[in-house]
Amino acid sequence: MSNPAHLTIVGVMVLFMLIFSCNTANEPTIQKDSTKTDTAISAPVTGGNEVNSEAPDATTKTEQGYAMPRYDDKLVQSPVNILTDSAVADSNPEVQIRFRSFVTAVENLGHTVQLDFKDGSTALAGGKTYLSKQFHFHTPSEHLIDGVTFPMEMHIVNVLKDSANPNNPHFLVVGYLFKMGRENKFIKEFLNTIPREEGKDDLPAGAVRFEDLFTTIPKNALAGYFTYKGSLTTPPYSETVTWVVKKSILEASPEQIQAIEKLEGDNARHVQALYARKVVSH
Repeated sequence: MSNPAHLTIVGVMVLFMLIFSCNTANEPTIQKDSTKTDTAISAPVTGGNEVNSEAPDATTKTEQGYAMPRYDDKLVQSPVNILTDSAVADSNPEVQIRFRSFVTAVENLGHTVQLDFKDGSTALAGGKTYLSKQFHFHTPSEHLIDGVTFPMEMHIVNVLKDSANPNNPHFLVVGYLFKMGRENKFIKEFLNTIPREEGKDDLPAGAVRFEDLFTTIPKNALAGYFTYKGSLTTPPYSETVTWVVKKSILEASPEQIQAIEKLEGDNARHVQALYARKVVSH
């Protein structure tokens, strides 16, 4: 007659083996290809694994996933997810960015809200002079900070005055991130003048004061920024951009941000891979 204790142990072992086999039946299996030295993981492919994408830079709904570049041959694309712990601290003196800019018109371009600078408006950065062209908005933000998306981002587009190739100029683009909070005096000055349909309206001289952008934060909080080499975030995605993403987060009221989003929709490009690039913290 068999020992009851022995039968109990065998039964527990059989039960454990059945449970383990059930739990692992649907997991990926590791297969070794005799022609390769590295290991490939084979997993069942289902419709649930597809990434549904409708970002402005995607030509198909399943073309892109998170932080995946659209082009295989372009490795300096924007925007990016800025990881603050990975940013390289810059020991050199901070580059001062000064604007001498006058806003003359507001445009509804369908895909964004844009304000134009008066011809001759300039920005000085790193001892170089840039021509300030326009600033526009993205809802939600294009750049992420430590994986966090903000409800809005503003880009100030400047073109190097003495670009070596006028047909492919170098850009300095300054990005400001917005959170929902107090009403922004600067946005208030032009929000009600934005054409409801696609079009352009001229603004009276002095109607929009650029310095009013910063009234929600102390002046001593405006200094810090991240910088990296990247691209335009709209076609043709030219990789001739020095990006400056300000660390100070500006405020606008929920109503202001929602009003801009209603006009332009969700127009943020996908986050792009950094590859070997470094983000520098100033």
